[in-house]
Amino acid sequence: MALALPLAGWAEAQLEAIRALAGTPALDGLSGVQLLGERAALNGFSIPGRRSAGGGCHLYDTIDGQVALTLARTDDRDLMPALFGDATIESDSDIVTAFATAQTNAIVTQGRQLGLAIAAIDEVPASPACRLRVTGGARPKRDRPPLVIDLSALWAGPLAGHLLGLAGAQVVKVESRNRSDRMREGDPMLFARLNQHKANVAIDLRDTEDRAALIALIRRADMVIAAARPRALAQLGIDADALVRDVPGLVWVTITGHGADGDAAHWIGFGDDCSVAGGLSAALREASGRIGFGGDACADPLTGLHAARQALAQWHKGTGAHLMLSMSAVVAEAIGWERARDAAGFTATLQRWTEAEGAPFPVVAARTTGPVAALGQDNGAWLC
Repeated sequence: MALALPLAGWAEAQLEAIRALAGTPALDGLSGVQLLGERAALNGFSIPGRRSAGGGCHLYDTIDGQVALTLARTDDRDLMPALFGDATIESDSDIVTAFATAQTNAIVTQGRQLGLAIAAIDEVPASPACRLRVTGGARPKRDRPPLVIDLSALWAGPLAGHLLGLAGAQVVKVESRNRSDRMREGDPMLFARLNQHKANVAIDLRDTEDRAALIALIRRADMVIAAARPRALAQLGIDADALVRDVPGLVWVTITGHGADGDAAHWIGFGDDCSVAGGLSAALREASGRIGFGGDACADPLTGLHAARQALAQWHKGTGAHLMLSMSAVVAEAIGWERARDAAGFTATLQRWTEAEGAPFPVVAARTTGPVAALGQDNGAWLC
């Protein structure tokens, strides 16, 4: 039997729902398994074990369990002495040794307080997959395609914007003039797939005129995709809740690692560690007795799919809303759906996945990439 990507069934179900809402042929050639395996295919990744397919996240043994830690940013390693309370921590082997003497809950709590992307293999997501935060007014009738402002970066948010574009929306990607989307340089092939056919605006949110121009653009929009926490945006002068209440029909989707309530609102999360927090590595262990990563940072594409579905469904309702998505909870929801649909089949998929460690990722159908706008290319067309 061909090797299957874990959670591909749920991904396909989300895509089918988007197709039904969109009614456009642009989505017909796309599949859930393509979106889950696209980055791996573009980069030639192998099926991971304790090190993620992209290499940025590792699973470590603790005294009483396992912990995933992503060290993707340049400053993350500088925090290792503070994480373990040991100034001598430097090498990868030092980190392995330090985790082996740590308690899971204590080290995860400490890591999250330091701003690290860390998760325990057996934790339960702190928030629902999608929560309605604020409701808005009715959308006015417009004789144009919906306008989507994509404020996000990396993978999940840009995928949501890309899918909404395929569903017929006009999408404007907004980047910082001083700090563009890291995927532009870090993974230009995936960046092109996710951001093709989008207009591009570059601004500096610290600049009063740029900020006012962005808010004016948002006031013209039908949907906004964001990945910054509401408090962080509000500190820069963009109040998502207030805009949803004030702009009739505005649908704002915020993607978070772990939700927007309580302590979890401050936790950092990326695709691989959020997949662990959502229970995928625990499901692999339950099915096979082995520890590993299920797929390639699958919380990202799964959340991108779910965000596009939720945004489009809310837009079709005709009323504004601020929807909060949790990447870890999206993974947990996908696992629950797969088990409810076919528990034995899901277990078999996970078993085959762990047995194939080190082999190439399953082949996914290739797709073409359209034009990708340069940074700030469309400022004149979209900023007043």
